[in-house]
Amino acid sequence: MSRVINTDGSGKQRTQLSKAVLIAIRELAAKKQIDDEARDMAAFLSLALSQIDATVDTSVKAWEKRDYWLKADQFRMQWAWAQVSAKKVREAVLLNDWGELAVLMPEIAARLNTIKLPKSNTVGKPWTGALAELKRRGAGDKMTR
Repeated sequence: MSRVINTDGSGKQRTQLSKAVLIAIRELAAKKQIDDEARDMAAFLSLALSQIDATVDTSVKAWEKRDYWLKADQFRMQWAWAQVSAKKVREAVLLNDWGELAVLMPEIAARLNTIKLPKSNTVGKPWTGALAELKRRGAGDKMTR
């Protein structure tokens, strides 16, 4: 029996999410006024950064199985900003604090500066309905506390 190879690994997912985050930042920065789509884009940033953070542990598990503890810890530290940024963006979106969001967007883009983007948007609009999802998850968090 041959080995099963997962072609959609956590690294690929992290890269795709990073591209989507950068495209959302680019589109959001081009917005002249704050509308429902802008709110969805901002909420998408938080959700995508949370998903990026979730992929880190998946990547690190393979290294930890081989006792590459130093490499695993370095990778975790390299991506630790994603969880912190996701929480900050989430709070800014839920509090409708666009000033804070304007400060956070360049910080996030700077962290993802190694990702190369196409000139046009090739991911579509993954942020559609993200605000409703963020609020739904926020309500779930309050219930578990």
